[in-house]
Amino acid sequence: MSADALPYTLLIIFAEFTIGGLWVLWLADMRGTAAASFIKFGAALVFVTAGLAFWIAVKLSVSNEVDGYPLDPSYMPPTRIALALVFALTLPYALLTLRGARRPGLVAGGLASAAGLTAIALLSQVFALPTWGYLGTLLSLTIGALVVGAVSMGMILGHWYLVTPRLPVQPLREITFVLLLALGFQALLLIPSLALPRDAIANSLDTPIGLNPFFWMRVGGGLAFPFALSYMAFDSSGVRAMQSATGLLYIAMALVLAGEILAKGLLFATAVPT
Repeated sequence: MSADALPYTLLIIFAEFTIGGLWVLWLADMRGTAAASFIKFGAALVFVTAGLAFWIAVKLSVSNEVDGYPLDPSYMPPTRIALALVFALTLPYALLTLRGARRPGLVAGGLASAAGLTAIALLSQVFALPTWGYLGTLLSLTIGALVVGAVSMGMILGHWYLVTPRLPVQPLREITFVLLLALGFQALLLIPSLALPRDAIANSLDTPIGLNPFFWMRVGGGLAFPFALSYMAFDSSGVRAMQSATGLLYIAMALVLAGEILAKGLLFATAVPT
């Protein structure tokens, strides 16, 4: 990945972290079994990261291509508007959650989640031109957001059990189950991404993606190993080994974030959404 593509990667990662974290947190809030203090902390965190994602989108000047990778800058203005809505709506969600106003908070969180889905859909249009199709880019960013959000919120929630061990295990098991499903879908997405035709990138590497070591680092270190760790965390939480589950999710989070960065680098180098 070239230095020119780094700001775009940063935007995608922050958007995935914010929107995926919001989705997972709102679902946990809807379930009503997670500790109220975790929901409050998560809502405040999402508000902060939403502000950073919007700031990056505003500062980023999108041209027609980055290092030979074609972009569609016409979708960037509505993407900024959608990210601004996410930022604006996460504020009442955080404030209402902090005040304990659960029902109005859930409404605000639901609206912010819908705005987040819109932002992901628009952001996908910016990067979809050379890939096998818009659907592939949309699925890549949407599932990537769920993976990043689930592993992050799961790791954070694990700390609540370290302080209060008798909390119900169901919330952490549900989040890790969502993480397992999302990682599985990410792996399945590799099949159409590798099989379907895509446009050539002007400055792409001559090495086929199947021979690219970074691709296998993405598959092994960013998908397979985090899946194994997440399964062990899911299993550990079932027997109330919460310290082990939290530690496993720590490692999984680091690998997932590194894998997402690798995935975006491969996208800009090969037009393969992984």
